[in-house]
Amino acid sequence: EAAPGCTMSSYFDSLEVRTETVGSAFANVECKIIDPETGLDCPNGVNGEFVARGYNIMKGYYKMPQATAEAIDKDGWLHSGDLACRDDNGNYRITGRLKDMIIRGGENIYPKEIEEFIYTCPKVSDVQVIGVPDKTYGEEIMACIILKKGETMTEEEMRKYIADHMARHKVPRYIEFVNAFPMNAAGKILKYKMREDAAKRLGL
Repeated sequence: EAAPGCTMSSYFDSLEVRTETVGSAFANVECKIIDPETGLDCPNGVNGEFVARGYNIMKGYYKMPQATAEAIDKDGWLHSGDLACRDDNGNYRITGRLKDMIIRGGENIYPKEIEEFIYTCPKVSDVQVIGVPDKTYGEEIMACIILKKGETMTEEEMRKYIADHMARHKVPRYIEFVNAFPMNAAGKILKYKMREDAAKRLGL
């Protein structure tokens, strides 16, 4: 959709910028962060959808006019579906996927933020955070965790570990320790399948 890309860090950027962001916009390519609900520009430091416009944007999907119209708006902005934020120096940081965002009680929860923190637990090998249905809040947070070989941990221990460092509304209501995640033939984790399976197991 946007070849060869939209942003890139520089050799002269700090190690932090080169490892924690995707850099700044290419010359002659416009990038910005918008509120996915209103379409308005987000200020620096605020999560929203990454959109781009320029010479690198595709003309459209082959013989798929509806899909093209959904991806590229009337002003030529390509809607990436990526959640990101921009810092004061114009560098962009990818924070997740719009389709994976959890809306709990009207508040946007970004799974990647919770996943990145859970990874700091020395007992954790892998983690995926998903949203599951909830009658009161619309969605609730669920963390599916693979522990390192030989490690043990209870749900309450993990919940306390998260609660000690993150805001209360970001602490998963459900925590499940698993052996593997469902994947497709290319090795991509199927979060939609995880959501469906979790809802069935929990009776939601």
